[in-house]
Amino acid sequence: MTSAIDLVLVLVVVLDLVVLASSRLRGAIRTVALQGALLSLLPVLLATGGQAPLHVLLLALGALVVKGVAIPGLMLWAMREAAIRREAEPIVGFVPSLLLGAAGTVVAFSLSGALVLPAPGRQALLVPAALVTAWAGLLLVMTRRKAVAQVLGFLVLENGIFVFGLLIADVMPVMVEAGVLLDLFAAVFVMGIVMFHINREFSSLDTGRLTHLQD
Repeated sequence: MTSAIDLVLVLVVVLDLVVLASSRLRGAIRTVALQGALLSLLPVLLATGGQAPLHVLLLALGALVVKGVAIPGLMLWAMREAAIRREAEPIVGFVPSLLLGAAGTVVAFSLSGALVLPAPGRQALLVPAALVTAWAGLLLVMTRRKAVAQVLGFLVLENGIFVFGLLIADVMPVMVEAGVLLDLFAAVFVMGIVMFHINREFSSLDTGRLTHLQD
């Protein structure tokens, strides 16, 4: 069981780097959808005694539906409506973004040993995986111009928060985790509406053009 958990967390970190290096938004969305599907396995794998109670199974199912299916589906719909395929001229290039992500990975694994876990029995890779995923999400939000890519960054950032939440899953009410998923779903839904109206008015989803708005 431990090896399966470690494998999932390593794959999550690898997918963080893949998203940072991806210039095709459709491929990046599918990568994040795969990451969400992998994260939905963690609550079940981390369940004490190998048998997940009902609320853990519901949390895993909710994460799979929201992170792996619903939100990526909304984002793919937004791309079709906006007729875009690539992230053109990001603020920070794809290779530098990958290097920043790799540097953040090294720092996260270096610092994670100094952090005191609230539950010592939890997997040691949870902390660095959460830090790397949150860092990758922040990089996407700060370095991408397309609104779709920035929303994708928020999704990756929430994936990191989700992993952090698993550290205290035994003492955190399940409604808190469900609330995070619901808030994220609502936020992405609203961003989808915003992206639709931005594209309709400006024929572009480049957020840099918003600086040219005039009364």
